[in-house]
Amino acid sequence: MTASRRTFASDNWSGIHPSVLAAIVAANDGGDHVPSYGADPVTTEATRLFRRHFGDDAQVFFAFNGTGANVVGLQSLLRPFEAVICADTAHINVDECGAPERHLGSKLIAVPTPDGKLTPALAEAAAVGTGDEHHVQPRVVSITQSTEVGTCYRVEEVEALGRWAHNHGMWLHLDGARLSNAAASLGVGLGAFGADAGVDVLSFGATKNGAMGAEAVVSFRSDEESSLRYIRKQSMQLASKMRFVSAQFAALLSDDLWRTNAAHANGMARRLADGVAVIDGVDVAYPVEANAVFASIPPEVTEALQERYPFYVWDEAAHVVRWMTSFDTTEQDVDDFVAAVDKLTGSHPSPSG
Repeated sequence: MTASRRTFASDNWSGIHPSVLAAIVAANDGGDHVPSYGADPVTTEATRLFRRHFGDDAQVFFAFNGTGANVVGLQSLLRPFEAVICADTAHINVDECGAPERHLGSKLIAVPTPDGKLTPALAEAAAVGTGDEHHVQPRVVSITQSTEVGTCYRVEEVEALGRWAHNHGMWLHLDGARLSNAAASLGVGLGAFGADAGVDVLSFGATKNGAMGAEAVVSFRSDEESSLRYIRKQSMQLASKMRFVSAQFAALLSDDLWRTNAAHANGMARRLADGVAVIDGVDVAYPVEANAVFASIPPEVTEALQERYPFYVWDEAAHVVRWMTSFDTTEQDVDDFVAAVDKLTGSHPSPSG
């Protein structure tokens, strides 16, 4: 029997939470035939749970993956001559292989940010050319919660962006691949980042929080209920055996398992950050507010450490790496990793730090 292998590469590397896996098995229902494409009781229940969190007016469309959910959601807000303002670190800008631009025909206006977060002032500076037929027309502000550098938008920060966008005739889109981590970190419900905060459409991620493969588009625009059905199908994100996707959301949302998983992952990131912060040669690069730790370490330490623990280099020039924790990361995992970093740097801090 081989020893279990733990990494700090990504929360996508973790397995499936046992309760989620059990829900998938239960959805098989002894092999009975069940209506397809979402016309099943499991999907009905999952949709009800979404509305319990996000409000009765929320329109929910399940999808396979985060990129697909983002493309579907953004397409409901854009025409090809319109543009999306986003942080330069945004997933839609950096890690989706140009999918939004290819499939939407819309331009992304990437804005440098010091902490991964857009502000009304930053959006204002990027929203140029309105009314000029020679320029793409800014139409959507897209934010990521939690951000790609592990910081979280406070509720009032999202509200401010929503007000700014709507006052300028624009929409607010939220990429919530790790929305659960942000809500758990801030001690608020998932609905805090919905319609009440001025969000028009969001992607809600479950895959990084204990699911096998489940994402959703949630729209708060009642007039888009019918068109999103067609957009999802045309974008190849409509599951035929929808109940197995829906079952994962039902497991996560029915008893706040989403919060339990996310809070644990966040806590392990905090433990990791606290552990490495006292090691000479290690500098934590951003506030640790969700389940990500970014740190500057010597490149020779990175190379040696990656022989045992796979993880990603975030900024090669600045020697910044990214360490992610998950719902199944244990305290022992973290402590062993911190000890390995300590040994490789040659630093042995005193117990007092």
